[in-house]
Amino acid sequence: MEVHQIVKKLLLTEKSTVARDESNKYIFEVDRKANKVEIGRAVEKLFKVKVVDVHVINVLGKKKRMGRIMGRKSSWKKAIVTLTAGNRIDVIEGV
Repeated sequence: MEVHQIVKKLLLTEKSTVARDESNKYIFEVDRKANKVEIGRAVEKLFKVKVVDVHVINVLGKKKRMGRIMGRKSSWKKAIVTLTAGNRIDVIEGV
């Protein structure tokens, strides 16, 4: 799998901003078929940083209702990537 297919986007939330500032952790939305090793290598290649640790979470899609019909949002995978102390990823917020 190609690195651009593995790492879909960087998640910018309040919780991810706190994690980034305090413990140098970045949160990404990744492909559901990717494993920890592939995610770590993809982040290292894309952003030219050194990855220490990768945690992966499968997020189940929420139930949504449209009138009488019950639907469901799609499930996705989240990765929390810890970088070494000297490395960081430049993030442009509010654009």
